Amino acid sequence: MEIVFLANAASVHTVKWVNALADRGHIVHLIYKGDDMPTENTINKEVICHSLQYTGIKGYFFNAPQLKKICRSIQPDLINAHYASGYGMLARLAKLKPLLLSVWGSDVYDFPYQSALKMQMLKKNLRFADAVSSSSYAMKKQVQKLIGEEKEIHVIPFGIDTQLFSRRQNNINRENFVIGNIKSLQPVYAIDDLLRAFHYLCTKLESEGYFEVVQKLQLKIYGDGEEKENLLALAKSLQIEDKTFFMGKIPNSSVPAALEDIDIFCATSLQESFGVALLEAMAMEVPVVATNTEGFAEIIESGKDGIIVAAEDIEAIANALATLISDKRMRTKFGNEGRKKVLQCYDFCKNVEDMIKLYGKMSNDNF
Repeated sequence: MEIVFLANAASVHTVKWVNALADRGHIVHLIYKGDDMPTENTINKEVICHSLQYTGIKGYFFNAPQLKKICRSIQPDLINAHYASGYGMLARLAKLKPLLLSVWGSDVYDFPYQSALKMQMLKKNLRFADAVSSSSYAMKKQVQKLIGEEKEIHVIPFGIDTQLFSRRQNNINRENFVIGNIKSLQPVYAIDDLLRAFHYLCTKLESEGYFEVVQKLQLKIYGDGEEKENLLALAKSLQIEDKTFFMGKIPNSSVPAALEDIDIFCATSLQESFGVALLEAMAMEVPVVATNTEGFAEIIESGKDGIIVAAEDIEAIANALATLISDKRMRTKFGNEGRKKVLQCYDFCKNVEDMIKLYGKMSNDNF
């Protein structure tokens, strides 16, 4: 098939998808705004890249004629636009068909509720598409809240490369016990709650006489973002700055090595439509504690392959961490069950094959 992939080329998820499609022999055209160019992620040399003239928000409107011209010359079997509020708008204005629109999260959870105009725009984008894909059932339900059940919504996860994120080595004699998180430092991910929970955990363990355990505890936070200075100040005010390490942003290729150094992955998000970072940890057999967002709750069966706690409940987060710290057998069980779930449900190779089947169906149906 010849496929147009209309998406942010700087996103690791975009690069994973186009590379996988090209590896399987499909002709892939990646089209993006000039300010969404590839960064540290390497794009397969077989992928044909097209940069559009206009950047910023105006690019979603003013690039329509250029995009239409490019697609007219390509005559692709299918166009897959990613992100309903941005590239979905551009695809609609360019009148591209057949169109699969892939929703990501904030485009359907946040954008339409910012104004009546944005709600109207997003609904038009979704309804214009011939089909919609979502990475989770939770996000599928959100799309249905917006446009009802008039359009079929296909659930195909943004899965995990289970070879890259493979079974980790056991660090039996390691000096420190590391609680970690790998997310951008944005308010929605509530890293401040993780800091407070870590402080509560240390205080709790000290009060129970587990001084040696507390000495070994470390908190490692990977990522960058607008909350960094506030989080640094919070760590200092909580007097945990000597045990808290802000590791900065790392490329996806470095995430497996970071997860090798983490004993428990703790995600304290206020909202998640899916949970790629969580799945990466599970694939590496790192036990997880996560808040009860729709996306996390869809992935984790609490008590079997992780622990789900209420968002913003500092005490509950700390108690879940304490439970895992004290029970090595439970950590091992959750790690094993977590990887098993990723292999069964979220293996990227299987997800790609499901997407290709959908592409083929849409192309053959000639929407």
